[in-house]
Parts: sequence; structure tokens; C-alpha cells
Amino acid sequence: MLVHLLLIGLALFGPGYPLGDVEGVYRGWAANAGLGSIVGITEDFVYPVLALVPVVAAYALGGPAYLGTWFALVCALNAGAFYVLLRHRSQWAVARWWLLFLALLGPIALVRIDSVTVPVCIVALLWLRRRPLCGTVLLTIATWIKIWPVAALAALFVASKQRWHILGVAAAATAAVVAVAATLSLSRGSGLHVLSFVGEQAGRGIQIESPVAVPWLWQAAFGVPGSFVYYDRQILTFQVAGAGTSALSAAMTPLLALAAAMVLLLGVRAQRRGAGWLAVLPPLTLALTATLIAFNKVGSPQFISWFAAPLILGLVLNGRAWRMPALLGLVLAALTQIIYPTLYDWVLVANPILVFVLSLRNLLEFVLLGWALHSLYRLTGAPSDSTPSDSTPSDSTPSDSTPSASAGPTTHAIDHHT
Repeated sequence: MLVHLLLIGLALFGPGYPLGDVEGVYRGWAANAGLGSIVGITEDFVYPVLALVPVVAAYALGGPAYLGTWFALVCALNAGAFYVLLRHRSQWAVARWWLLFLALLGPIALVRIDSVTVPVCIVALLWLRRRPLCGTVLLTIATWIKIWPVAALAALFVASKQRWHILGVAAAATAAVVAVAATLSLSRGSGLHVLSFVGEQAGRGIQIESPVAVPWLWQAAFGVPGSFVYYDRQILTFQVAGAGTSALSAAMTPLLALAAAMVLLLGVRAQRRGAGWLAVLPPLTLALTATLIAFNKVGSPQFISWFAAPLILGLVLNGRAWRMPALLGLVLAALTQIIYPTLYDWVLVANPILVFVLSLRNLLEFVLLGWALHSLYRLTGAPSDSTPSDSTPSDSTPSDSTPSASAGPTTHAIDHHT
């Protein structure tokens, strides 16, 4: 509670203005929905259509109370995820890590649509052992709010022997979402907009916080003619301009897809070498999540919040073996708060000090990706495999059992010094 009050205080009274999306964008979408103009239904939407649910839900007490209602909604979701995480004393250390991660990340942890998907994804990953159906459905729902949880779904498909059952459940949930959205669109005489977010994202330029933007930011910092930061009023983001940005922007989407495919192949390799699904799932989810960030032309501070879900899963299952990525996650969070909202104005003018901080933050994203890939590469089967097969349900929570194989030492309990 104290950490969330701190974050709310920073959002309201701290440096910068991190509330722009909630107050200036989300509230407008919610108000317009009440007037019949519904993004994702009657017009194109930058997010998957289920993002409308929390956006509109926060309007329940009216426009003036929107921000407070949003805070209450996000805090309630985080509280639910904490409840799931804290069912056993051995997970207190992981909960403390998450609180520290949130505090270091700053107010951005509460004031973006990602704030809704992160706790949902955490619960889904923790439920996969005992409630695989519920976990898969939750991951699918989270993906239809913000696309990034597809990394966990893809990792689960590769890691689990029940992959076709998982795919069927995810496909059924997706079909239900699309069918409802299409029905609502057609009933209002509108065209289909349920997949409009794909085109909206593909049309973006290179956002200033993305790793690929770093060369042009340095050029802008040193006054190279033609390289500068500008505000895209259609997408509502700051982007970089300069020689070659248009060509690279067009190439980044296929490059991201290729990088994700290579990571998935490494996961397939680990699975075929006999590594159990609980050994493969955490590093593969972390690697795919890092890939979605590191190879993305879009870069926003809230993206760092995505790391919480795979890191919590890894800490719950592997304890001290995940101390290094957990520490990297904390450093990434702290650097992100310095960048946004604390000194974001310096980033916008390409101040060399802040460009260096941003470059360091982006470099550490690749370091975290490298750690996950190395862990995946080292995975193999073990004769003493103690993990139940995918077809054998277990009543234990993830923290009650050791993964079938691991790249390093694992523990049944969480290391309380993590």
C-alpha cells in the first residue's frame, strides 16, 4: 500500500507529467464511448479491443473522478496479483522484489494500459501449473488488452506438451473476442475495426526511447544536420528524424518477427533436449519479452514493466539462480524513472547526459536478453526429472516444486536475499 501511495504521489506531484495518457487520452476515449464513438468498435484503435474494458470501467464514477478510479482499478489488480503471489511464505522475498521494482520504475507503473496487463499476466503465469485452462485464458485476455503477453503464450506453446490444447483454448478465447467486437461493430453500421491496431502500430516511426533510435539521438545531441526529435500528433509520441529512419522503420517489423522466431527455435531446441516445461517457460518468456522490447521501433517507459511477469515466474521457480536478471530488472526500472518522467525534457532536447542514460538502459535490455538466451541454450533433460508431466495435474503451486531441468542451481524455496 505504501509503495502504491508513493507512486500515486509521484504521479500527482512529482517531476514531469506522467498522467497525460490517462487524463488526456483514456478519459477522452471513455467519454466518447458514452456518446457512441467507440474506438475498436466504430473506429480504429491503437490497442487491441479489450483495452476498452479498463478504459471505460474507470469512467464508472464520471469524468472528474476518472483519475482516482483508474488508480483504484490498477491498485486492486496489483493487490489481486500480490494475493496470489503471497499464498506461501516462501514467496515473500519475490513480493518484496516486485514492490522494489515498482518503486524504482516510478509512476509509469500505474498510469498506462500496461498497468492492467502486468498483474493479469503475473497471475496467469503463476496459475499455469494448477489451473492451466484459466492461465491460458487470462494470457489471451491480457494479449487482447495490450499485445505483449503474446510472448508468454508463445513460450507456453513451445514449452508444454499440451501445446495443441493450449492453442485451442487461446484460439477459442480469441474467436469469442473477435465475434463480440464484430457483432457490436456491425450492429452500429460500422466496418470491422477489431484488427485495426495492427495497422496503427505498423505505421509508426522510430520512437525516441527505442534502442534503434539511439544513433539518431546521438547525432541530434552532437548537432548533426537533419537529425532531430519531433512530435507525431497522430500517434501522440516523440520520434526521431534523420537519414535512413524511414527505411529502418519499415524494416524493424520483419526484423522483430525474425528475432522472435530465432528465440522460439532456441526454446524448441531446449524442449527437444528433454528440458521440462517449467524449466523452459521462464527463460523463454523472458527472452521473448526482451525481444519485443529490444527489437521494437516503438519504445515507451512502461515497456520495462513487462519484465516483472517473467522475472517473478523465474524467481518463484528458481530462486537464487535468477538473482542476476532480477538485479538487472531493478537497474532497468531505476534508469527508466530517471528518463521518464524525471528528466524527460532533457531527453527531448537530446541532452548528451540523458542520451547516455537512455543508451545504457537500452544496452541493458540486450544484456537481459542475452542472459535469457544463454539460460535457454544450456537447458537439457536430467535423469532425475521430478517435474510431473504436462498430462499429470498437480495441486502444488509453482513454488512447491523444482523445474525438471535448469541451467544452474535451483531451490525449492525462494532466496530471501533476492
